[in-house]
Amino acid sequence: MPVEMRMWRIEGDDPRPLTTKALPAEKELHQFLLRDPSLLGMRLLVIGSEVPTPYGKRLDLLAIDTDGNLHVLELKRDRTPREVVAQILDYGSWASTLSRDEVIDIADKHLHQPFEAAFEDVFGSAPPDELNGELQLTVVASELDSSSERIVTYLRGFGVPVNAVFFSYLEDDGRRYLARSWLANSEEGAPAASSAAKKGKRAAWNGLDWYVSFGGDRPWDDARRLGFVSAGGGKFYSQTMRSLPEGARVWVNVPGTGYVAVGKTLAPARRWTEALVKVGENWVKLAEQDLIGKPHAHFDAVDDDTAEWVVPIEWLDARPETEAYWEKGMFASQHSACKLRQEFTLERLADHFGIENKAE
Repeated sequence: MPVEMRMWRIEGDDPRPLTTKALPAEKELHQFLLRDPSLLGMRLLVIGSEVPTPYGKRLDLLAIDTDGNLHVLELKRDRTPREVVAQILDYGSWASTLSRDEVIDIADKHLHQPFEAAFEDVFGSAPPDELNGELQLTVVASELDSSSERIVTYLRGFGVPVNAVFFSYLEDDGRRYLARSWLANSEEGAPAASSAAKKGKRAAWNGLDWYVSFGGDRPWDDARRLGFVSAGGGKFYSQTMRSLPEGARVWVNVPGTGYVAVGKTLAPARRWTEALVKVGENWVKLAEQDLIGKPHAHFDAVDDDTAEWVVPIEWLDARPETEAYWEKGMFASQHSACKLRQEFTLERLADHFGIENKAE
């Protein structure tokens, strides 16, 4: 039985059915979704409309979610169930192969600002390192016939990440309404299918650059003056700081403020009680220096996961927090340290700090 959407207005004690009408034009539904994809009940960023494919066809709408997964949205229009399902499967086979660079290229051609900035506008954070890890296919229709419902349900049973949504157009006393209904709940049936080919879907790493988050009430002036970064107080914070290798180039971000420095690690991480920093030509114990910030209780903890870990740095450029640099869409992470892959961030940091943006 095909999905059906009906609505009633309650007048006194009696329900009065609202009149369901055909949309003036299905292209109007395309424009609705282009302007506000949240009509589908999820946060999406539309990164392409009428996207050309290598097969001479144009994909109606291509969107991306907060996890970096692509959503192919195809309107049924006046095609038969077999035609529209075959078409969206064809588009899906192509979209699943798109690399990270290809996704960003499509987005940059459609959006009126850099992809990374638009992503942050919608989702409140920079895009993840991996894009297009999974794919969702959605048939969009003004009505759903029994044949379409049967085909989509059958495919979902085999793990194909396809669903159908239909919108009813209703009028009542001069007011217009749009009602939505999904064929299947997102939790039912087919999960999003992981693409077989992962090549190029994760941002490449140049083998040199690392991101460092320096915060948690640790005075940046101490780190800037004495040449170090540190983190601890729990495994989540300490383990990534301990992963920083000697000779890495680090870009330091003060959370909520911006990037303040770039430097080169001089040695692997050591516990606060044993940490050495280089002052001039000499190595000195950090714990014996005159510091603005008072050591936290965990700085001399017994277990490694809780202890504070320090990495000595030779700064190439280190600036006060008042000169911190930030642009919408730049990379940030809760991890104390991680590989910095995002080209958008690296290009802007290299230009701002006057550093050559390539591995040496």
